[in-house]
This record gives sequence, structure tokens and C-alpha cells, in this order.
Amino acid sequence: MFFIKEIFKSIQGEGFFSGKSAVFVRFTGCNLWNGLVKDRENALCQFCDTDFLGTNGQNGGYYSLNDLLNKIDKIWNQKKLTNNKFIVLTGGEPMLQVNKKLVESLKKRGYFVSVETNGTIQFDIDFDWVCVSPKQRTKWKVISGDELKVIFPQQAFDLNMLKKLNFKYFFLQPMDNNKKQINIWNTINYCKSHKPWFPSFQLHKSLNIS
Repeated sequence: MFFIKEIFKSIQGEGFFSGKSAVFVRFTGCNLWNGLVKDRENALCQFCDTDFLGTNGQNGGYYSLNDLLNKIDKIWNQKKLTNNKFIVLTGGEPMLQVNKKLVESLKKRGYFVSVETNGTIQFDIDFDWVCVSPKQRTKWKVISGDELKVIFPQQAFDLNMLKKLNFKYFFLQPMDNNKKQINIWNTINYCKSHKPWFPSFQLHKSLNIS
């Protein structure tokens, strides 16, 4: 059984696939924060901007494997998206629930399967694309993949060391807080002079796309 906050179609607003049509499956729960505002100060991740509590989002609920696959197909086909079937498994922390059977089943149905993870849970699953977004107060275990996306700034991270990890692409994403504009310009300026870092902006927020 999968506990799902929401399933929706949109564009990928961040990182390498920014602008690409996708179906997003947001899994309930995270191992770095319980999602309650009153507990944020003591959480391992203190800047999350996502509601991953409960199952009350769009198409949220409790799903068996087959029911989840069929719901994803229905949403993809309803929206008349391209034949390039792209799915993003996200959260919360999706690796609390995602398993090999789900990923294999999605691939059999023709999906390119991407996962967005905080990297603290090791896995042996053949994703098509792995995006790791580490948090500075955590011990992360997934130190290789396709895309490393670091929310910037996080003072404890040595970006010169991180760029030596086994990832294909490296992104810095401005932290969305009360210093957002300063963070944006600091991100741009850092990336200008520090290869291989590229800026990643939350395109969906800028365009007010859910």
C-alpha cells in the first residue's frame, strides 16, 4: 500500500529537466521533518517548502500497486501529454515508500522514471534518473547519481568537495526564504565563477504553475 499526498501533471520546474511535461507522484512523509510547523525549528531540514502531510491533495489517497499505476496512466492520458512518458517520484522523501516493483512496473508501461531524494536512504533500484538534494545536518548515503541539487546557501557544505562526487550535473537552487532575492543573486554570481555548478530556479513558482 502506498500513501500518496497528491498526483498531478505539470512541468518540471527545477534542475536538468526544467520545462519538461511530467506527472508528479508526491509520497506522504519525510524522515527529516514531520511536516508540522511547530516542530520545524528542531527538524533536520528546516527550509522545506512542500506540504507532504496526509493524503488530502489532488488525487491523494491510499493506493495498491495496480491502482497507483492505473491512476498515473489515467492522468497522463487525460492530459494528452506527449508520448515521452516522464514521471517524477517526489515527497517528502519518496524512498520511504518507493520499491523496486513500482519502478519496474512503471518502466514496463513506458515511463522514464525520475526520483527526487534527500539521499539519506540507500537503495538498489534502477531509476532512469536520480536527483539528490542533500541537507547539511544529515548523513547522506546516496553519493552518486545523475543530478546533485543543493539548496543554497547551506553553510556546512563545502561546494568544492561536493563537485568531486560522482554526479553528471550539479545545480545550486536559491533558498526560498525571506532573503530569496539575495539568495538568487548570490547563486547566480557563484555559478558564474565556479564550474560545474549551474543555477536552478523554481520555474513553476515564477510562472505560478502548480
